[in-house]
Amino acid sequence: MADFKTIDDLDMDGKVVLTRVDVNVPVENGRVTDATRIEKIVPTVKDIQAKGGIPVLLAHFDRPKGKRVDSMSLKQIVPALEAALGQPVVFADDCIGGPAKRVVAGLKPGDVALLENTRFHEGEEKNDPTFAASLAALGGVFVNDAFSAAHRAHGSTEGLARLLPSGAGRLMEAELKALDAALGNAQRPVMAVVGGAKVSTKLDLLMNLVDKVDHLVIGGGMANTFLVAKGVEVGKSLAERDMADTARQILDKADQGGCVIHLPLDIVVAREFKAGAESQVLPVDQCPADAMILDAGPATVEALRDAMARCKTLIWNGPLGAFEIEPFDRATNAAAQAAAELTREGRLISVAGGGDTVAALNKAGAAGDFTFISTAGGAFLEWMEGKELPGVAALKAARHV
Repeated sequence: MADFKTIDDLDMDGKVVLTRVDVNVPVENGRVTDATRIEKIVPTVKDIQAKGGIPVLLAHFDRPKGKRVDSMSLKQIVPALEAALGQPVVFADDCIGGPAKRVVAGLKPGDVALLENTRFHEGEEKNDPTFAASLAALGGVFVNDAFSAAHRAHGSTEGLARLLPSGAGRLMEAELKALDAALGNAQRPVMAVVGGAKVSTKLDLLMNLVDKVDHLVIGGGMANTFLVAKGVEVGKSLAERDMADTARQILDKADQGGCVIHLPLDIVVAREFKAGAESQVLPVDQCPADAMILDAGPATVEALRDAMARCKTLIWNGPLGAFEIEPFDRATNAAAQAAAELTREGRLISVAGGGDTVAALNKAGAAGDFTFISTAGGAFLEWMEGKELPGVAALKAARHV
């Protein structure tokens, strides 16, 4: 965290603080159906106000591709934002130009404003310097609280940080501290759990992790590809047979670097992929030719539980099986509950992220006990891949502004 400033380091008294947030929440019939992301920005807004700053919120919503789309207006989230903050929110129907200037000019200490969808302008996603300058003209300080948008070099994330005194909001700060504790300066041994359907979509991730962690657990459809690479028959299971050579390269790299890769020891197979389908537990090398592997078995979970108990840090992305459908959620549930228990006991630092991951951990009833759950999708994945995030890099570059 020494690399860049936070709210604590910025002079905000009497200044308009342009605050990039992620409030890209689900909406049905004009009503917010899940306000989690809105609730997470409250500490940042309140702390800016406590320092005498006037928060003016910048955000995107959906993908309007540089055009004004009424169904993607941020106006529809104002009631949920007011409920979360416990105060009125002034709305401007543009994020730059006359409408934005007039709203900002009328603000006084204690007020909060929300500007219209930044992606209504092409300059946002193009990171156009003129667009960023138009945003910067509205305020005196920039706070980025949208880690989930940090992997995009956009005008309201990367561009603004180069034009104003800038720092991280509370959510961004928490994300970066958690991620640093999980992979940057982690307590070892470190275990990573990576699940998902395809090796091809997580190739960069796996290649980076085998150099960074002590134990790498591979689950889901990806595990089947690795089994194929080791000469194990997987029947009709989802597997990328053309990725077998790549899987072998990852196994070799892990072996050379001292990273232990954990693949299923036993499997849960079925002939149909549907809820309540007849299933059986078999040794990993005994999948029938007409069956599919849909989950890891209990012996696998027990081995993971033992390995996890010997680790001090866990980072988790993706389920171990087809967790959406019972009974193929059992391995994910049991492993997640084991991680939660170790975390509760103070024996494990556990960090998780990614859409399917959060859903799986919530389903297992384990999410509340993890040390940190990241709400970021793409940014979390790119960070795990070892890539530099433009929104974070810009904050570091901006520390002397």
